[in-house]
Amino acid sequence: MKKRSLTDLRKEIDGINLSILDLLSKRGEFVQEIGFLKAEKGMETFNPTREAEMLEGILKKNRGPYSNDSIKKLFKHIFEASMTLIEEEVHKEFLFSRKSKADNSVIELSGSVKIGAGKPVIMAGPCSVESLGQMEKIGSYLSSCGVKIMRGGAFKPRTSPYTFQGLRKKGLEILREIADKYDLRIITEVMDPRHLDMVAEYADILQIGARNMYNYELLKELGRVKTPVMLKRGFMSTLQEFLYSAEYILSRGNGNVILCERGIRTFERWTRNTLDISAIPILKNESHLPVIVDISHALGRTDVAIPIAKAALAAGADGIMVETHYNPAIALSDGDQQLSLPEFRGLLKEIGMLNEDGIDLM
Repeated sequence: MKKRSLTDLRKEIDGINLSILDLLSKRGEFVQEIGFLKAEKGMETFNPTREAEMLEGILKKNRGPYSNDSIKKLFKHIFEASMTLIEEEVHKEFLFSRKSKADNSVIELSGSVKIGAGKPVIMAGPCSVESLGQMEKIGSYLSSCGVKIMRGGAFKPRTSPYTFQGLRKKGLEILREIADKYDLRIITEVMDPRHLDMVAEYADILQIGARNMYNYELLKELGRVKTPVMLKRGFMSTLQEFLYSAEYILSRGNGNVILCERGIRTFERWTRNTLDISAIPILKNESHLPVIVDISHALGRTDVAIPIAKAALAAGADGIMVETHYNPAIALSDGDQQLSLPEFRGLLKEIGMLNEDGIDLM
């Protein structure tokens, strides 16, 4: 047998390298297809059982000269590269992703009110619209503090079917009347696709509550309107699930989406929910959409509202949602988490939205 030269051996190696590269490219294409299928079905990208099975099968077929440890390390690197490929490719396709839009999205409302433009906004008002007199007191006070966006529930999803469910259309009419009188923008919840057009007629921002984050038919309907939508994170949802819900709205044509972190359910009992502060910078990294933090539903209490508001803004939130009432003790819903009007003014001062003379800095 003729001894091969170094040059010939190197040519053989070069050819094998290209063959390996070609096979890796083909493998990568299959991996990307698997990634899309998993994303459509809401499956986790990484499957440790499947990886272990593949490694076991590969090592059984290893006939040397590389040791099993060497082969295991090589394929571990291939698997890791495949995971990165899936995540990059899948996220690149999503409309919520930074890879589809690098710059921050800015939601513009009437009167030059902007969300996500670099200046934090305050969304404030009662949990529920109770009467015209109640909203008159709160609306005039909010306006005097420089607040531009007023919240208030006309349709109230309550845990008990026997508690106050909201004034419905009458509540929307009251919100609009007070908002127009004091030059405020309205954010209020829509719960049912059948009510969408009616609520959109009155509201400047449509709020989707935590319970409806998984209401995909409602999310699809929201995609056909152009009214901005604030989507609240479900109280037991992952950030990936949260962003996928936002994608339902974006993919149907409504690009005016705001994300709202409002706390998740844990075993903690000293707060209503547990505010996931880490979600704020993660969402800002992964998505170009504005992020608002609802401190009232996160806490269910008022005594620590100020430090939590400061923490949310320090973490990069584009604004704060907070509930306030002229007399929380008589509120028809969630009185324990609503700030009194003087307490609300104090919060604005503490987070730098009002100076000592009471002049708004928003």
